[in-house]
Amino acid sequence: LKRLRQTVDVLTMTATPIPRTLHLALLGIRDISNLETPPADRLAIETRIVRFDRELIRHAILRELNRDGQIYFVHNRVYNIKEIADRIRSIVPEARVVVGHGQMPEHELEQAMVRFVRREADILVATTIIESGLDIPNANTMFINQADNYGLADLHQLRGRVGRYKHRAYAYLLLDGERGITPTAARRLKAIEEFTELGAGFKIAMRDLEIRGAGNILGTQQSGHIAAVGYEMYCQLLENAVRHARNQPAKVPLEVNIDLPWRAFLPHDYVAGQRLRIEVYRRLARIRRLERLEDFHQELRDRFGPWPEPAEWLLRLAELRLLAARWNIAAIHLEEVLDKSAGPRDVVLSYRNARKIKRLAGQSDGRLRVVDQETAYYRLAPAETDPEALYTLLKDLLRLPVAAV
Repeated sequence: LKRLRQTVDVLTMTATPIPRTLHLALLGIRDISNLETPPADRLAIETRIVRFDRELIRHAILRELNRDGQIYFVHNRVYNIKEIADRIRSIVPEARVVVGHGQMPEHELEQAMVRFVRREADILVATTIIESGLDIPNANTMFINQADNYGLADLHQLRGRVGRYKHRAYAYLLLDGERGITPTAARRLKAIEEFTELGAGFKIAMRDLEIRGAGNILGTQQSGHIAAVGYEMYCQLLENAVRHARNQPAKVPLEVNIDLPWRAFLPHDYVAGQRLRIEVYRRLARIRRLERLEDFHQELRDRFGPWPEPAEWLLRLAELRLLAARWNIAAIHLEEVLDKSAGPRDVVLSYRNARKIKRLAGQSDGRLRVVDQETAYYRLAPAETDPEALYTLLKDLLRLPVAAV
């Protein structure tokens, strides 16, 4: 399309963008908009991950038949799809079953689909040809056989074939009881089970990006991880390249190393799960403004409850990091002494901007001394080595107005 006319605008619509496309949008190379308002009276689809169980399948099918509904049974293997259909017939003999797949003669496939649409059949056993384009409001239960073999986008698209009316819909992701599943497949299934609310496609696409990687923006790979430089560094380099092309200033990473004797971390019983804790740490490290840090404070309290003491100290360190960045301070640590009772201690500030550190020293009532071209010392009174007092002292010092000096 771009070869036909350079100025044409292209609108791509998708329920689950592939990792590379989503990554382009997150970096600002492409614009993205979300449709988050569902049709009226729609209900979220109840999704369950279960082993292939005859009794469970029979119970779910009969429940749907008792409310005059219909059922999809997805089996994406043509060579034995008729065996699966016979198995379903043996589980629910009272149900009318039809089979549909892409290798059937055209008239047979059409006949099977017409029978299902006209409610002359109760169960449609089909391959993924039903993934898109079907809108049958009366079909509100779906089984996806060997669900661990499908991608996240496939599972989301298939699940979207049910729940297209005001009735509660059910999706059963069936696993083979005689074999295990890979860790990657388990993550996909966990994601599709977790994100069941209406409009969850964007969240599913984000998880797909996390699992499969962002791919190659200038090449043909639609997914894959950046192994050479790491994902964070890759995103940073690419974002600055985009900003340079738009004549915008590059984003300078905020690097302030604060090494103070405080227990600052997220306890396991506060934020459960290693992946979730890493996500919270990462988001905290990306905050660049104090007002955003306040919002983050409130979000943590809303999601996980009141902060325990180590989490509170973690947030305080983040606050000092942002305040120190205003003065171009690179690091803060306590002066190491062999005998702590020998006399007063100093806080050592490593700086990048000599003009700013001299201005800060001028406002500190003589307590901050610039000793060389890289460091400045702030003398502490004996009572100020206490963590609470030291935090208050540094916060008050670094909150001094930069613009007014």
